[in-house]
Amino acid sequence: MRVYLIDPVAKTITTEEVTDGLAGIGRLIGYESIDFDEIDDNGDRLYFDESCFIRHGAGMPRFRVDSLAPVAGKGVISGGAPGSKSPADAVAAIESLRSRVNFL
Repeated sequence: MRVYLIDPVAKTITTEEVTDGLAGIGRLIGYESIDFDEIDDNGDRLYFDESCFIRHGAGMPRFRVDSLAPVAGKGVISGGAPGSKSPADAVAAIESLRSRVNFL
């Protein structure tokens, strides 16, 4: 499935292929404990390490998608049926995501 990896250290958004669902998303993020927030009505969602909100420090790179809370560390955007926990191909175009992501 096609997903987008947000890397706040490199300040990049790249297209990645994941073949093993949530396990693959966890590897991209770097943690096994992941959660998500829906970011669009089309089912796109942002996956992140569920402890990202309690990590802090002056050097901790973060990013924000739209008006969501800032996320520390990497995040992955995928698609999925609204209300479903199963990821799918991201619907949004990478160009539109670039205008919605702010690196902090």
